Amino acid sequence: MADDIRNATAAPAIVDEDQPQHLDPDLAPEIASPLAPFQGEAPPAPAWFHEAVAKAPERTLVPVLGANIELLTWGDRGKPGLILVHGNSAHADWWSFIAPFLADDYRVAALSLSGMGGSDWRERYTFETFATEIFECARAAGLYEAPVKPIYIGHSFGGAQVFYSAAHHRERMRACILVDTGFGGPPTPEEIEQWEKEERAAGRTPPRFRGPMGRGGGTNRVYPTLEQALTRFRFMPPQVPGNLFIADYIARRSLRPAPMADGSGEGWTWRFDPGLWAKLDRGGMIAFDPSAVVTPLVHVYGDRSEIIRRHGPGSRRPAQIPDTIPKIVIPDSEHHIMVDQPLALVAALRSLLAVWPA
Repeated sequence: MADDIRNATAAPAIVDEDQPQHLDPDLAPEIASPLAPFQGEAPPAPAWFHEAVAKAPERTLVPVLGANIELLTWGDRGKPGLILVHGNSAHADWWSFIAPFLADDYRVAALSLSGMGGSDWRERYTFETFATEIFECARAAGLYEAPVKPIYIGHSFGGAQVFYSAAHHRERMRACILVDTGFGGPPTPEEIEQWEKEERAAGRTPPRFRGPMGRGGGTNRVYPTLEQALTRFRFMPPQVPGNLFIADYIARRSLRPAPMADGSGEGWTWRFDPGLWAKLDRGGMIAFDPSAVVTPLVHVYGDRSEIIRRHGPGSRRPAQIPDTIPKIVIPDSEHHIMVDQPLALVAALRSLLAVWPA
């Protein structure tokens, strides 16, 4: 995601997943602007990557609850289904170099949740709305035409949506795989109150955080050139991208043309809704007992993930995901595993799906 949302505020003490937040102005250049050295050109990429993205998906829009949702599909209908869900401020193309490795054996679908990617924005976002989007896209992709129900796979914020679906709509899936998902639950009223005090003391006005009617979150800046926009791309939580050619691929598909504010022509801006987090009702995060989830679960995560560390044992807001579920740890990877270790993630998913769920 990009950290250039005007007037956006967030609280480091109560941050959830990859929520937009104020970043340290002294971040190293390789973290703050990893694509700047390429001056708008794409970094060199290996043959496997070019071959994977050359297997272009079918792209459609699926109407769901008054919004058009972007859907990408690979593989033949009738095969067992997988539906892939991206993280916050991301989009379906975060999976476009992963899905082709799975499409020989599966019908694979990836969607952009509303407010992100090529999907429409909403006035209000809820976990239940996201669950409906995932389900309707799975149906539109033909995943329920197979002899078995599909497996849901979600990264980060998308993993939280998959986990919510596993709790509330387990009849929709055979199993689910969480990829580096923290899901630490919403902040307490005391945390919110303290955060608001700190924001006001710093001369900032905190967004409405307490309920589903929060608005705002600023506006996405428009850059006069693609190169300038690409230099603003960075990851949340902050990290050095493991593979810059993947970071560039994701960044380019995170942008869209837009008119310059001064009327001087057309520039580039980010596709995600900058007000999404302020308009998100996070009540769904505590609307169920995580220990009561009976859907088969596996958690795949990076050995150096900040998200996993943040919600680990003894933290202020430990993960709601049961610690008893099977885990696969990807070596030499931070939170964004498909960027850091894409082929290791492919191998882990292939191996897991070959024997699980029994």
